[in-house]
Amino acid sequence: MYRVLFIIATLLVTLGAEAKELKVMSYNIRNCKGMDKEIVYARVSDAINGEQPDIVMLQEVDSCTRRSSGIVVCDTLASLCGMQAVYAPAIDFDGGKYGIALLSQDKPPIVKRYALPGREEKRALVVTEFKNYVVASTHLSLTEADRNASLPIIIEAAKQYKKPFIIAGDFNAEPNEEFIKNFSRHFTIVGDLVTNTFPADKPNIKIDYIAIFNNKAGKKVKWSDYRIIDEPMASDHRPIVAKLKY
Repeated sequence: MYRVLFIIATLLVTLGAEAKELKVMSYNIRNCKGMDKEIVYARVSDAINGEQPDIVMLQEVDSCTRRSSGIVVCDTLASLCGMQAVYAPAIDFDGGKYGIALLSQDKPPIVKRYALPGREEKRALVVTEFKNYVVASTHLSLTEADRNASLPIIIEAAKQYKKPFIIAGDFNAEPNEEFIKNFSRHFTIVGDLVTNTFPADKPNIKIDYIAIFNNKAGKKVKWSDYRIIDEPMASDHRPIVAKLKY
């Protein structure tokens, strides 16, 4: 009798562990400058709020620049979405900073920022560690050599953790390019490789991705409901979203 109860309890614990879900979004927001050339923060926050993600990786984000009237854009979006913001500048720009960000429902206890190469402009990687998983945002170089030089840095960052490591962002590489082939040896890309993300009004290429590092914990992660969000105006990219179970 006790053995049966023990087995049932073990199954319930196992099922409970498998039921943990994380909704992840990635969005190159072009600093909230839409296809109509207007900067409207509410359009971007509406796209995020419409999905209610746990984590949002953002790219092309200003902080205290003249063109953004001195505001910290990720903090503005965090306020509009009721989320916490983490920022990682890549370059000095227009009197302030320009880089990537991450919004989350809970404040990450540990944040690490890495510089990545980019000959047209320097790039960045921000890694945030939570209790049960790690998430990272990045925006890679337009140059393939710099993207390939960034990969060992990203892999080394991912290797620091035994938890699921999820990375998302604008990789500036199409699915058939050498970088994506190299990247896929170490990471599992979530979703399909045929649904396009750019430009937002009439997408004809895919350069935005969500992926999971192939460590022991990452191989157990399952994904579902991968979608390109039908938002043709708020930015020049469309946001992507997926549900992950770990």
